[in-house]
Amino acid sequence: MLQCLILELEMVFSWLNLLAKFGFSNITGIDYSPSAIQLSGSIIEKEGLSNIKLKVEDFLNLSTQLSGFHICIDKGTFDAISLNPDNAIEKRKQYVKSLSRVLKVKGFFLITSCNWTKEELLNEFSEGFELLEELPTPKFSFGGRSGNSVAALVFQKM
Repeated sequence: MLQCLILELEMVFSWLNLLAKFGFSNITGIDYSPSAIQLSGSIIEKEGLSNIKLKVEDFLNLSTQLSGFHICIDKGTFDAISLNPDNAIEKRKQYVKSLSRVLKVKGFFLITSCNWTKEELLNEFSEGFELLEELPTPKFSFGGRSGNSVAALVFQKM
């Protein structure tokens, strides 16, 4: 088994299932919704994946138990937090603080966003993180200009 401590935020169907099937262990998935964790648990049980731990956690108000992860995967949590009408700027700052707390130094953060551009994400994660890679995403063209409907980036904690 590949020994790597991996955390996925706000999950129902997740990358964790795929990583577990490829032999990764020490995998943790969190969600603030107990019913989402329950649904994920039933999927994991049905697929016989015993190397995934699930926890009910609010990423903006983490317990002290979550720390030391090598990889953190986000495929929509930052987007959802950003759309919150109640003090979104502060919640984005808290997200970055939480991320910094759970990741080891030199740990990797993979984010997929449909609400933020690469440049905007670089700005949001400029303190404590550096961009390692921009992952390819589908492109579209309209009115003579082209762009991406999704940004997928890999950061490393400094």
